[in-house]
Amino acid sequence: MTEVHAVKDPETICLISHLLTRRHSQQMADIWNIGLNLALRISDLLSIKFSDIKEDRLVLREQKTGKQANIPLNPKALKIIQRIHQDHPHHIYLFQSYRNLQSTNRTPRPLSRRAVSKAFGSIGEELRISLGTHSMRKTRGYHLYKSTKDIARVMKMLRHSSESVTLRYIGITQDEVDRDFKELEL
Repeated sequence: MTEVHAVKDPETICLISHLLTRRHSQQMADIWNIGLNLALRISDLLSIKFSDIKEDRLVLREQKTGKQANIPLNPKALKIIQRIHQDHPHHIYLFQSYRNLQSTNRTPRPLSRRAVSKAFGSIGEELRISLGTHSMRKTRGYHLYKSTKDIARVMKMLRHSSESVTLRYIGITQDEVDRDFKELEL
């Protein structure tokens, strides 16, 4: 499995959303846009149920760490969630698999990680970037770091326990950190 990266260019972030809609589905674009805004691991993102959303917050237990995540939903995420719920009022999962509609007695399931990975990978190939399911989380962390230069804040958002892990995760190299020290004079 190849390593994926944060998408550092804001125009490319928008282009990915557009291409996901055009080449795959609105659902894939919604996963991308909500994933960018929640910075969850893909397993947690796909497991979101409408019952996990309390007014303007998402409350769930992370599968990998077992930690409780209590995330405020920004206006963009709320708008997408409300549209999905309005379009699919009987769905249990935010990103429910539509294949379940064809089999009446099957238990509803979320979209598979594999389906999302395949869609993202094809867009990454088209744009010649390393794009995958972790790209959303990495992109959010990278842009928060670039706007705040506060690695502790990024660590808290991503629920990491080590600065070095977070810097490597979001694609910040030692050269970039050194440049920031040189360029910022107080």
